Amino acid sequence: MPTKPTADRAAVMISELLYKRLSDFGLDFAVVFPTSPSLTQVGHLEDDELRRAGARAHNDYAWDMFRGYTDRLTPVAIIPNHTPTEAIAELEYVHSLGFKAVCFAGLVSRPMAGAQGRYWDALALDSDYDYDPVWSKLQELGLAGTFHTSTMYFGYRSQRSSFTYNHIGHFAAGAEALCKAFFLGGVPKRFPKLRIAFMEGGAGWAVNLYNDLVRHWKTRNPDALQYLDPDNLDRDQLKALMKAFGTPTMRTVVNGAALETGRLFGSAPPPDKRDDFRHAGIQRVEQIRDQFVNSFYFGSEGEDPLVGTAFNRRVNACQAKLSMLLGSDIGHFDVLDMNGVLAEAYEQVEHGVLDENEFREFSFENAARFWTSHNPDFFKGTVVEREVKNLLNS
Repeated sequence: MPTKPTADRAAVMISELLYKRLSDFGLDFAVVFPTSPSLTQVGHLEDDELRRAGARAHNDYAWDMFRGYTDRLTPVAIIPNHTPTEAIAELEYVHSLGFKAVCFAGLVSRPMAGAQGRYWDALALDSDYDYDPVWSKLQELGLAGTFHTSTMYFGYRSQRSSFTYNHIGHFAAGAEALCKAFFLGGVPKRFPKLRIAFMEGGAGWAVNLYNDLVRHWKTRNPDALQYLDPDNLDRDQLKALMKAFGTPTMRTVVNGAALETGRLFGSAPPPDKRDDFRHAGIQRVEQIRDQFVNSFYFGSEGEDPLVGTAFNRRVNACQAKLSMLLGSDIGHFDVLDMNGVLAEAYEQVEHGVLDENEFREFSFENAARFWTSHNPDFFKGTVVEREVKNLLNS
């Protein structure tokens, strides 16, 4: 956490001070997220009572803390999601308080059934629970849903001597795991009007994931999989080629019984499980673009040098442009001067990474569209109400 200047540290602890200083930071309106441990640890808490009561206590506190400042600040509620039932219960509660935005911790740590060890549930693919009622509830209540998922100290990000080693890429890895599960699990197909934002982590992971999905579909769609099906291999021709040109070891194998059993060729999964894109219902590559671009938004700090790649239609498959959201990250160690956040973000224009229109999308338009996607009145009564209304009506 930053310790100087003291006024900056105080501003992210005291709602009235943040409210009064917001213009100093160049911000008209801010959606305010909590930080560790209240958010990033929720997915790790095994104790049901502690997890649910902790989230409820935080939400009561946050709602009370920002009361009276909602024309420029709106807090985000945290939602425990070890089960759909507890998530829905807290969604209904925070909606009754007046919250307009919520955040899930994302990956949930679970014990492996019938075995030692644990696995990370990405909620939307191969989960033990059906989370579709949760996504439906978000839309029903008009709540904006976001994810902020830490993978710090997971696996190889657990070096003993270096915070930097463990920190680099951990938010991106958590967001990618969830976004990938949402897409391949078919959530955008089943909920075409659902909008989800993955907060922090930069643009690079989102651009890479989108283009990797396109590349994988081109080589693993149902037609392309014919080239990988072991049943389509001409074994007689392969044996003849091995005998003619193979090494002595290959010729020995060809003459043995192992080749006849098929163990050297592998086996295909059942026909109904071969297409990894079956839940998403992808039949044309453009459908990947449409689902990904329409359903997902991506939070990024203003100084991220790769944010321009998200806007670059010449680089991204199917001329896609991803929807980036500017996150200030004030209150974190990587913002040394809160007054410089917007100026630093605008350097993307000065350096030719973004043009003026793209910067406006990054800093205003994408946010206005995301936060109002489930609730057209999200900005009603705020200092940016007129500007948002003009944008949405244009």
